[in-house]
Amino acid sequence: MKNVLIVEDSKAIRSVIRIALEEAGDFFAAEANNGFEALKMLPSRRFDLIITDINMPDINGLELIGFVKANPSFKDIPLIIVSTEKTEEDKKRGLALGAMGYVVKPFKKEDLMVLVKKAVGGR
Repeated sequence: MKNVLIVEDSKAIRSVIRIALEEAGDFFAAEANNGFEALKMLPSRRFDLIITDINMPDINGLELIGFVKANPSFKDIPLIIVSTEKTEEDKKRGLALGAMGYVVKPFKKEDLMVLVKKAVGGR
């Protein structure tokens, strides 16, 4: 079972991502409303993947990625960004910070799951 942390302020989008993971099987999804809540959850279990939005209250997704990648305990967790920000500059910034993939909302579940499976080793 792979543990995935979904960090998204929209309950509807969190639900879509969680359902996509559940339908794929072998995934447990924990949910955080924002980056601050995600940072509080990180020490609670070993996460195999973080899927994060960019635009959120408190700590945004880019700040979250920076914190995760700067922390020796969490820096190896792959991250995928799911965002309405769709310019090439937005994508480059997220990938430069350490995200391994970027999906623009609205997205197809299949497109997200290709990245998820790549991030967790294809399982």
